[in-house]
Amino acid sequence: MSEVLDRYFDLIDSQNNPSIRRKLSFRLNRCFGNIDFKNKSMLDIGGGAGFYSFYAASMGAKKVVCLEPESAGSTRGMVDSFQTFKKSLNADGVIHLEVKTLQEFSQGNEKFDIIFLHNSINHLDEEACINLKTDKNSREIYSSLFKKISDLCNSGSKIIISDCSNYNIFPLLRMKNPFSPTIEWHKHQSPVLWADMLSKFDFQNPEITWNSFNRLGSIGRFFLGNKYASFFLGSHFNLFMDKK
Repeated sequence: MSEVLDRYFDLIDSQNNPSIRRKLSFRLNRCFGNIDFKNKSMLDIGGGAGFYSFYAASMGAKKVVCLEPESAGSTRGMVDSFQTFKKSLNADGVIHLEVKTLQEFSQGNEKFDIIFLHNSINHLDEEACINLKTDKNSREIYSSLFKKISDLCNSGSKIIISDCSNYNIFPLLRMKNPFSPTIEWHKHQSPVLWADMLSKFDFQNPEITWNSFNRLGSIGRFFLGNKYASFFLGSHFNLFMDKK
């Protein structure tokens, strides 16, 4: 497995800057914690070019399905990049790309051990996400989506949601956040709200961690990886829950 993982990082380095390896490794550890991928299946919802899908495969996952609805408005060329990476990693038979939204996706009777949403939970339905707290129909839309995710899970599965919370000092002050200047804060919700909604669909044991700057590594995590510091920084969290 170590050889496959080395090849994964080598491919990442070849497409970016070699110095990204340490930062990416730290980010992956924060995103997945102690998740054991060996012989597990994963659904990567909104997986982009597949960096996280390919990491799961490199860590021993037996099957990974990456949902990336390029035709629904994601970055053009994402599918081509995915297929190139897949070929280079020799991941045929393990990783499968579905150019579909979660709403369009149908997997029959097959279920997954890991559900992963990285910066995509709010994009499942942006308008509904914005109005979750005030609009009954918006909550019903997300309830339907979470019911579908629950039905796609094996008992004991893990769901991991990584995203920005809408609780941040800068939008409250009507200022642009210098650490995350492109975030549209009104399109996000807190991990507590997501955990509360998911708990109604047989997900339990919520664990929330807060991300610091990848470049600061473990030192940054020690001092800044908490909800209080994050409120003044990027407000980026990881939510882990278990399926009953």
